[in-house]
Amino acid sequence: MSRDKAMTAAEVVGRLRTGMTLGIGGWGSRRKPMALVRALLRSDVTDLTVVSYGGPDVGLLAAAGRIRTLVAPFATLDSIALEPHFTAARQRAAFELVELDEAMFMWGLTAAAQRLPFLPVRAGLGSDVPRVNPRLRTVTSPYEDGEELVAVPALRLDAAFVHLNRADLHGNAQYLGPDPYFDDLFCQAADTAYVSCERIVDTADLLKAAGPQTLLVKRAFVTGVVQSPNGAHFTSCVPDHDRDEEFQRAYARAARDPEAWRAFTERFLSGDEEAYQAAVTAFHEERQR
Repeated sequence: MSRDKAMTAAEVVGRLRTGMTLGIGGWGSRRKPMALVRALLRSDVTDLTVVSYGGPDVGLLAAAGRIRTLVAPFATLDSIALEPHFTAARQRAAFELVELDEAMFMWGLTAAAQRLPFLPVRAGLGSDVPRVNPRLRTVTSPYEDGEELVAVPALRLDAAFVHLNRADLHGNAQYLGPDPYFDDLFCQAADTAYVSCERIVDTADLLKAAGPQTLLVKRAFVTGVVQSPNGAHFTSCVPDHDRDEEFQRAYARAARDPEAWRAFTERFLSGDEEAYQAAVTAFHEERQR
């Protein structure tokens, strides 16, 4: 029988070390494990290589100076095209960017999940990606076609953070929204993987909520499970909650002004997760007056 893998966000972060390679699931400003990222910000872990389809996870870590290298195809807030902290950090050369296109990125995770050094892919051929990422190499097919392909290196992770709608105590985790993204690959590509979720439920209830095809993450690839209601905020976690567009706009405005960002950090990021959620509630109550 599987052991109980329930943890707190602080316990998860307590297992991380400076200099690690950290994969963060979700996509842009959708279903990001933001409660785990906020817990990471409360630690002294730094000098990270972050692997992400980037969103505000990348932005917050960049603003705090925690990233040494970013491996990503983009960093966006979706309804806001460019993540503002990412943009500012790149303009001042705050970290190294290893750029892959979306398909290469997926193939790199797949290679790591399969414990392969690389996988060949056509994506990127004829584009500027090999120019901006000179680390990439090509290989020639050993078969009659002799085709030249890009050899995408494995994106092997020390740890991974993902956020799902539901999970059980053993580490099985379920998405209920329209897109699985690549959270399963992040977990499989990592030495340790941590799942935060909107709600921990009994294993039998995972099948009651939706079909077995929604059971995205398997317990064998999960180290710890954190129950974190609204833990993807301010990104979306459909159907539990949509993206908080009003709060995201406030985040983006603050990110563009140092004084406003200091005030934002003091109000929303200086306490624990409970304090953050309370501050968000107060933010919306003020807007309704």
